[in-house]
Amino acid sequence: QVQLVESGGGLVQPGGSLRLSCAASGFTYNSYDMGWYRQAPGKQRELAAKITSATTTYYADSVKGRFTISRDNAKNAVYLQMNSLKPEDTAVYFCRAALGLRNYWGQGTQVTVSS
Repeated sequence: QVQLVESGGGLVQPGGSLRLSCAASGFTYNSYDMGWYRQAPGKQRELAAKITSATTTYYADSVKGRFTISRDNAKNAVYLQMNSLKPEDTAVYFCRAALGLRNYWGQGTQVTVSS
């Protein structure tokens, strides 16, 4: 059974940091590209960052220089370190695994940036 379980969300003040984690199971994790997507209220889901199976990374312009994605293949996990958080980073953050036509999603974790 495929599972992607996110954790690490919460409430943080502007300028603060959070680290999101996604634990994967039930598929050949090392072969999949992993991504963090986010969806703010009333907006479409968008890609924040992704890391390929070859560890090439990509960042949306809105998070470049503030967010860092990484993966630990030994632990079947992917992380998103978020620094210098802004109110506009408030969203539900989803973990996604993709390989060709196969893709899996986690249930999401809420990140709220507010004073």
